[in-house]
Amino acid sequence: MAVKKPAPKKTTTASKPKPTAKKKGNRSFGEKVKWFFIKLMLWFFGLSIGSVIFFKYIPVPFTPLMLIRAIENKLGGKEVYFDHDWEPIDKISMNLQKAVIASEDGTFLSHNGFDFKALQKAYKSNERGRRIRGGSTISQQTAKNVFLWQGKSYFRKGLEAYFTVLIEIIWGKERIMEVYLNSIEMGDGVYGAYAATEHWYRRDASSLTPMQAAGIAAILPNPRKFKATGSSSYINRRKERIVREMRAVGKINYDGK
Repeated sequence: MAVKKPAPKKTTTASKPKPTAKKKGNRSFGEKVKWFFIKLMLWFFGLSIGSVIFFKYIPVPFTPLMLIRAIENKLGGKEVYFDHDWEPIDKISMNLQKAVIASEDGTFLSHNGFDFKALQKAYKSNERGRRIRGGSTISQQTAKNVFLWQGKSYFRKGLEAYFTVLIEIIWGKERIMEVYLNSIEMGDGVYGAYAATEHWYRRDASSLTPMQAAGIAAILPNPRKFKATGSSSYINRRKERIVREMRAVGKINYDGK
């Protein structure tokens, strides 16, 4: 009796398994690093832009430099002296506003945050071995004073440029000047126009004469070394030059009209 052979099984092409999506927990180390930096940058942009918007309307109560100076004095065994009061710009003498423009940033009202000619001039001067000078505008100094620390690293300068662009766009010139005159160091432990005029001249910030305003502006390169009153011959010469240049500033119009 013949035995029937079993019929051969039909071969079918098996369908390939669909690729499963990677689970969040199975991300590679490189992907985790990438997402970390993306989140970090989003947080940075959010916080930085938010803080600039916040200080457009709210007085700046404290700056990193104020904290640094207090720590330096404490560690050096000196008295920790701190004098700072916010003064609206309409109560700050126009003479002082003209004086800082004349001494620190002659193109403040027309530039967009950076004076590239001044930067180039400063670079050439430093390259020749002359006394180191800066080319920072009032906008750059304000960005540094309010949001950053002192230093000359490329990283800090990059952040300074970033914050300078932000305050130029969000604040505008008048607010930049107001914050600058309320936060800048104008003596050892003396910050802002209100404290400086009281410290140096025993008067309010709205009543400065051109020469008194020039006296404060003249010491800004090193306010802990120089004095606005009882000044050295060097500072007295700076005062006279600043007063002359204040006339060239003319009428200050922050809206550019």
